[in-house]
Formats: sequence, C-alpha cells, structure tokens
Amino acid sequence: MSTKKFARESAVIMTEMVLPNDTNTLNNLMGGKLMHWMDVVAAIAAQKHSNSIVVTASADNISFQQPIALGNVVTLKAQVTRAFNSSMEVFIEVTAEDIPANKKVMTHRAFFTFVAVNENNKPSRIPELVPETPEEIENFEGALRRRQLRLVLAKRMKPEDAVELKSIFNLD
Repeated sequence: MSTKKFARESAVIMTEMVLPNDTNTLNNLMGGKLMHWMDVVAAIAAQKHSNSIVVTASADNISFQQPIALGNVVTLKAQVTRAFNSSMEVFIEVTAEDIPANKKVMTHRAFFTFVAVNENNKPSRIPELVPETPEEIENFEGALRRRQLRLVLAKRMKPEDAVELKSIFNLD
C-alpha cells in the first residue's frame, strides 16, 4: 500500500437523471434517494483513496433547501479531503441541471466520513492524503476541526480535548 495519495486521485463524478420513481408527490427528488446517491459517490471516492472496502461512519448536516425536479440531471462530485488512521472525510457537491432550460444550480454540499475495513471487518490503515490545490488545502485544514466537532457532538471526545475547536468555543 502506498503511504501517500493525492486528493485528486480519489475524485469521482456520478450522474443520474431524476425519473418518476425517484420523486415525491411534488415531482421533486426524494431526500432519501439523494442521500443514497451521495453515499454511493462518497463511498467510491473513499474506496479509491483507501483501496479497501469502506463503511459509512457519519454524514454531516444535509439541508433540503433547493428542490431537484423530475427530469433534472443530477451531478454528484466527491473527493476525499483528509485521511486519518482508518477513517477519511469525503466532500460531496451536488448540482442539478435542467438541460432544456439551460439552467444549472448547486443544490447540496456535505461531508461524509468513512472507515476502511479489512476482510475481518476491522478498521485498516489507509494512505495519508496530500492536498494540492487551494480548495483541497482549505478542506484538508478544516477536516480536523470538523472531525473533532463530530466526536464532541457524538460524546466520543470531551470538548476540552478538542484542541482544534478551542478557539471557536473560547475554551482556552
């Protein structure tokens, strides 16, 4: 296993069309279907980085403020933002496009966390992630704060131990 991989090596683009079976009674994409697609594209990115089977550990807040209509083409982009020991954070961005109207809008963004597992379903070590672009570096640097916030909210870390969050919460 390589000890380092570039963030770009995990990039995935997935495209889906919203069909009648994917919609609610308002002819908009059902939220659960969108979350499924987000989980799939993010899992593929995590697998590309880790070269391993991965399981979803968490999904950050997903707000449904922008509906995606029947017939829209949905593009989901995912990329690993940071790798820890066996877990990795993946950023997903979703856009919806009404091709006949020539309109495209960014509808959703979220961070998911995955854990790489071995054949015994035990966490396995993954390569370090190397960011290159300014956006990759910004996401990489913010990932530790987001990770600590997730752990504090899940009561798996004491707030006073979340060193990266201390400045945000004035815990110094």
